[in-house]
Amino acid sequence: MAPFTADDLTRTVTDAVAALREVADRDWSRPAAGLQWSCAETAVHLIADLTAFAAQPAGRVPDSWLPMRAGAAPGTTPGDLTDLIAATGRLLAAAVLAARAEDRAWHPAGAAGADGFAAMGATEVLLHTHDILHGLGATGWTGSGHTSALILDRLFPHAPRAAPADAWGSLLGATGRADLPGLPRRRHWRWYANPVRGEGVVLCEISPSAAADLHTGGPGGFVWAEDGPPEGTRIAAGMLGLAREVGEYHPGWGPYAIVRDTDRRAIGGIGFHGAPDPEGHAEVGYDLLPSARGHGHATEALRALAGWAFEQPGLTALRAVVDVGNAPSHAVVRRAGFERDGSVDGAVRYLLRPR
Repeated sequence: MAPFTADDLTRTVTDAVAALREVADRDWSRPAAGLQWSCAETAVHLIADLTAFAAQPAGRVPDSWLPMRAGAAPGTTPGDLTDLIAATGRLLAAAVLAARAEDRAWHPAGAAGADGFAAMGATEVLLHTHDILHGLGATGWTGSGHTSALILDRLFPHAPRAAPADAWGSLLGATGRADLPGLPRRRHWRWYANPVRGEGVVLCEISPSAAADLHTGGPGGFVWAEDGPPEGTRIAAGMLGLAREVGEYHPGWGPYAIVRDTDRRAIGGIGFHGAPDPEGHAEVGYDLLPSARGHGHATEALRALAGWAFEQPGLTALRAVVDVGNAPSHAVVRRAGFERDGSVDGAVRYLLRPR
């Protein structure tokens, strides 16, 4: 996966600003395409996002947004809004260049380094330029295919693609702005600034909104293999909702969708039963669709999730509980490095400690 750089961001902003300047004489009080905002309000939102994306890595904020507000003065003209987009885009590019390789900062889509914030900024620029231009009737503009491909690889590893040469169309499809062949338009979507990557699979955390959709019979923003989603994943999504209601929801320590690299179909779920207990132990479980079994995906997902877990503070061991007669699942946990640690209620308990 190629890194997303400050130069990639700068090119994206330059192209978008040039397109927006061509329509600066039109009525930006008109609605932006597909949004409840006007074109002017969409531009102000974009300015605020670019500013926040610059501030987060610059401040190395670990657990929340910086309490700041950015935007535009009332009555700012479309031309001046375009100048502000150019300026805040350069501000983000400067923050990306100044960041250290190890720097991470908080974002609702996952903690990210400077490359993640650069990709997120470019995504906002591309999509909201599209929304503004289409709202103003300028429908001939298309975003850079090269930049769109980089964004898809960096932030949308779970999203199916359109034709191989149409990365821009794939990005529009991934964000609910266009249809993809054979698939319904997305109602729920998000990007992943910090997905958990394994061999042949990527794990995407199921957010509370996606969990609510899954629990009530929806796809949760994922495109599933034909026999999915699995019932266990729907149940886990419901448990996440209950945990949130009682204040026990801990981001990162809930369910994830297992997405297959080859076709970007979700093939199962994996995750934790909760955050680590006072002893530093957490329990992990998984549920793979029958059509996806026998290819090592569960083992690779478990290895990847365990690797992520042991990078978090406070974890001392992972537990897995497997029914006595479930031979394939015993093989999965053993291949992932777990060792038998007794039995409980007719099942075998396994334990994995950091190496």
